[in-house]
Amino acid sequence: MNRVWGYLSAIIVAMLFGVWFTLDKILLDYLHPLALAAMVYTLASVFLFIIRLSPFHLRILGIIHRESKVEINISRRNYFTLFLTALFGAFIAPALYLNGLNQITAVNAALLTNVEILFIILLGIFFLKEKVQLKDIAGFAFLLLGAIFLSTNNLQNLSFDQNLVGSLLVVASCFFWSMDTTLTKFLSNKRDIFFLTSLKCGIGGLILLIVSYSLGLSFELPWDMVPLLLFIALVCMSFSIVLIYLAIREIGSTRTGSIFSTSSLFGALIAFTFLGEPLEITQLLFGVLMFVGILILYKDGDQKSENGLKLN
Repeated sequence: MNRVWGYLSAIIVAMLFGVWFTLDKILLDYLHPLALAAMVYTLASVFLFIIRLSPFHLRILGIIHRESKVEINISRRNYFTLFLTALFGAFIAPALYLNGLNQITAVNAALLTNVEILFIILLGIFFLKEKVQLKDIAGFAFLLLGAIFLSTNNLQNLSFDQNLVGSLLVVASCFFWSMDTTLTKFLSNKRDIFFLTSLKCGIGGLILLIVSYSLGLSFELPWDMVPLLLFIALVCMSFSIVLIYLAIREIGSTRTGSIFSTSSLFGALIAFTFLGEPLEITQLLFGVLMFVGILILYKDGDQKSENGLKLN
């Protein structure tokens, strides 16, 4: 039953991030990418701390950790790992992603996030000593081919113009989010996940605030956009950060990363439906190609799990 909740958590995270990736495009018309990221992560941190201090905290933890073995103590090494996840996943990655999103369409940005699973697999190979099979290489090739064509607009933009630079920023953000996902597995068995996630968002948000203030960026936002900002921070970001811990604990970082890559599909469809951005056949085809690569790697991940080679 825990595995079912793990898969369900990963799917919900993919949906929430797909929505977040797309709705951010609207707020970027009013805020600098760094200022937007600072506000989202700071608000998410405050919300998670409120839950941590609320009388419902222990009851929620009881539901979340039901039938799961968790650790209460948090060591110095755990705090160092948490700081790295905050640095990679709550500061560098969103800063890169939002700057890239500001230069390309939300559809292309959403499809490009598929490349994160490639980085997660590569990190598993080089740092966790996982074995590589021929089918892995095929999966990597499909993901890379799709990312290249989406980054260059079907090989039409091979110079470093704004579109290509924006795409490369999104791809770079995926690498740092993959580092975050890989490291999070070492914290996913901790009991007080609301404390860990609120601290993670708080560290990232604080760094982003300091950088934004030092650059003299504006935090002014029209009142009619405030509900959208709150929805992104309190719903999309807060819930997804907590659910990522649950998903990685129950099904491992590789599987979570595989399922998380479907956020690109949700993001592209939402951008097409609500923002009216074009969704070309070639984009869909290369998006499907990347999903095929994910399925190849995911199937291989299932076989590895059966042989006891899970990431967590």
